[in-house]
Amino acid sequence: MITRIDGAFVEASENSVTLSINGLFYEVFVPSSILKTLENASEGKPLSFFIYHYVQTDPSRSIPTLIGFRNRIEREFFEKFITVSGIGPKAALKALSVPISQIANAIDNADPVFLKTLPGVGEQRAREIIAKLQGKVGRFGLIQDGRLPQEAPLQADFKQEALEVLSQLQYRRDEAQRMIQLALEANRRISSVEELLNEVYRQKSAKTLVR
Repeated sequence: MITRIDGAFVEASENSVTLSINGLFYEVFVPSSILKTLENASEGKPLSFFIYHYVQTDPSRSIPTLIGFRNRIEREFFEKFITVSGIGPKAALKALSVPISQIANAIDNADPVFLKTLPGVGEQRAREIIAKLQGKVGRFGLIQDGRLPQEAPLQADFKQEALEVLSQLQYRRDEAQRMIQLALEANRRISSVEELLNEVYRQKSAKTLVR
């Protein structure tokens, strides 16, 4: 199972990039929202992708397929997204045409109108996405689009792990600590990093609505 690829940029197509690694060339499919951040990549530029690896089958052949993301958090959202009935990897790849944070916000706010603008998502599918994922994707709404985050180490303490995730998403460390403290004060029953990041997201969303 391939989980990460580091290579040199060769070229980009409408929905994939080609990487060169020790004389071998790999095609990595990339959601268009992420592909847009690579528009200025020059040949030979080092690129790194966290990979969702699956085998696409048809009656005559099996095709190993690599789908690339800039970090584990984006890949984790993709893995949650394909748990929705009727959305496989190929459909999810097509649907992620806008930044993941916007999709997460639409899910958390139960906004089927926005979700219907995603390629391949109709009224019924939009409502199924909300029913399956609402309340579970708040942390992904914290992604600061347009920035390339650095990978964060795993931490045993959920508060420290949340701090590292926010740092990975390019929040200043003092800002992240303040966000975590406010979330813990607002909900003292938090006991996991996912609950903490969801509360941070809710606090941030509430401030945005007040402005």
